[in-house]
Amino acid sequence: MMSDIITERSGHILRIQLNRPEKKNAMTSAMYITLADLLNDAAKDDQIRVVLWHGAGDSFSAGNDIQDFLKNPPGAGESPQARLIEALINFDKPIVVAVQGAAIGGGTTMLTHCDFVFAGESAKFQMAFVNLALVPEFGSSYSVPARIGYLRAAELILLGLPFNATRAADLGLVTRVLADEKLLETATQTVRDLAKKPPAALRACKRLMRSSTREQLERAAKFENEEFSARVRSAEAKEAFTAFIEKRKPNFDAVSEPKARAA
Repeated sequence: MMSDIITERSGHILRIQLNRPEKKNAMTSAMYITLADLLNDAAKDDQIRVVLWHGAGDSFSAGNDIQDFLKNPPGAGESPQARLIEALINFDKPIVVAVQGAAIGGGTTMLTHCDFVFAGESAKFQMAFVNLALVPEFGSSYSVPARIGYLRAAELILLGLPFNATRAADLGLVTRVLADEKLLETATQTVRDLAKKPPAALRACKRLMRSSTREQLERAAKFENEEFSARVRSAEAKEAFTAFIEKRKPNFDAVSEPKARAA
């Protein structure tokens, strides 16, 4: 449904707003595909020089919509999520994102592909994949340790700990923390400033800065995709999701998994 994502063009700026405020802008398969298509079209459109991305209501995105996700779990290879990852990796124009409230799971990992991440004081981040017996996605198993160091990444990914905007700024995961009421205004001003720059040079700058990590990101996304697809169909995940829906603590001691092969 297109209304789950609202777009607006003004001058050289494309504004993309996630628009399911009552669901904390949780992402459905259809939304991943729409977002991928929007970015791929914007990449080819010479009139668009910069993207502003934000969420409606009091959240940025709570990650996957659990009900939709359980109906359409991503498979290895070409999934809606994989399409968006590819679109983000290939997008050579600046993306400026304004994050308020919940940025959970994919709501955090999608941000690693943005060039400016402004966080409101209310922003709450979490990569809680392991709690649902899953693994991180959007290339974040590579990009997060590369950016903040392995030990700090392990704390966020292996324990799945929530962290606030100040911590995200200290870690270098957000550009700057702002009062919520100044958030969109600052992001919008940044987008306007970027739109005035020479567009080909702007793209070349981004391309150069990202060129050294591009192959590793693509490789990480491919491995994550395969692992995620296996994990989501595992006995552990079945217990984790059942417990989540039944609002109880999961019991992984009762779950038997086949032994992992040595790599």
